[in-house]
Amino acid sequence: MIDDDGYFGEDVAEHYDGSGSDEFDPEVIRRTVDFLEEQADGGRVLELAIGTGRIALPLAERGTPVHGIDLSRAMVARLRAKPGGQDIPVAIGDLTSTTVDAGGDGQGDGEFALVYLVFNTVMNLATQEAQVACFRNAAAHLAPGGRFVVEVMVPELRKIPHGQNIVPFHTGPDGCSYTVYDTVTQDATCHYVTVTEDGRGKVTSTPFRYVWPAELDLMAQLAGMRLQERWAGWSREAFTQDSVRHVSVWAKPVG
Repeated sequence: MIDDDGYFGEDVAEHYDGSGSDEFDPEVIRRTVDFLEEQADGGRVLELAIGTGRIALPLAERGTPVHGIDLSRAMVARLRAKPGGQDIPVAIGDLTSTTVDAGGDGQGDGEFALVYLVFNTVMNLATQEAQVACFRNAAAHLAPGGRFVVEVMVPELRKIPHGQNIVPFHTGPDGCSYTVYDTVTQDATCHYVTVTEDGRGKVTSTPFRYVWPAELDLMAQLAGMRLQERWAGWSREAFTQDSVRHVSVWAKPVG
């Protein structure tokens, strides 16, 4: 798992909310929160990798009790500095093993109706073992009938020309970004080349492990959950062989 002094330290947290990604579009956030609010159905929710509160804060503003887990103190500090950020309980720790007690608020035994992990973050767990452990940790936090929601890209292997292993995803005067894939291990690394104000280049790299929808379903089964829904986006677009991402919902059995 990426630690606070590594890939999501202060240098990333400082610019994270202004990254320009589509994920920060207000309409995307609204659709995401609509979907998660419906899944929670009035119950308490736990966000894994809560970060700077992109989703947690608007969800909490609607009256949904939100808790969080995140390894990056720098990202959580940004959350704390925002209106309402001090009111969201956050545990600093790894997604695979950190536990949260949601009790003490008069609403029951501390279990959650919903756990969610969005914006490809499951791939930041760079081994299969860690990804499986994350599913088990999510299931351990769920009440019977509770749901685990994951948003993640579909691996882009069809974009790789035969004999190559690189997929560029950004080019411009400010720099370029590309991903190097290992199709044997499912390991990959995103490289970001940024042109600084003095004209020099700065390179940062983030490792991840890409994962297929069917593999995630198996991880859920190992954690005692079953697939309930799978969509191509937060507006419940049909998931097809051409979908570039998916929003999947697994449920913990009631009995």
